[in-house]
Amino acid sequence: QLQFVESGGGLVQPGGSLRLSCTAAIFTLDYYAVGWFRQAPGKEREPVSCISSHGDSMNYGDSVKGRFTISRDNAKKTVYLQMDKLNPEDTAAYYCAAVKVHPALFSRCVCADGVFWGQGPQVTVSS
Repeated sequence: QLQFVESGGGLVQPGGSLRLSCTAAIFTLDYYAVGWFRQAPGKEREPVSCISSHGDSMNYGDSVKGRFTISRDNAKKTVYLQMDKLNPEDTAAYYCAAVKVHPALFSRCVCADGVFWGQGPQVTVSS
């Protein structure tokens, strides 16, 4: 299975910024579309953003549009999530995973089959 290591979480005040990194433990990331997901305590996991295998297409959840930016560096096998203008509602554990490439599914950042959800970095937005 495709495994990732996430990093970059922390505590930040409202309006602040954080950047998350997701690095794949695999030879190449060129064939994978990747998405970021988050889950707050007591809530369902939700998609945040996703990016196509070569970075030419990106999708964002309505709640983060204009504030978050997804990018990737395939040479480093890493996908990033730049989070600006953070709100308390962004508080959650964040995860990355491969997403499906069918247009109807990619548009909604649907995760691929067989994803293992490990421990994701915690993002806490509080004053």
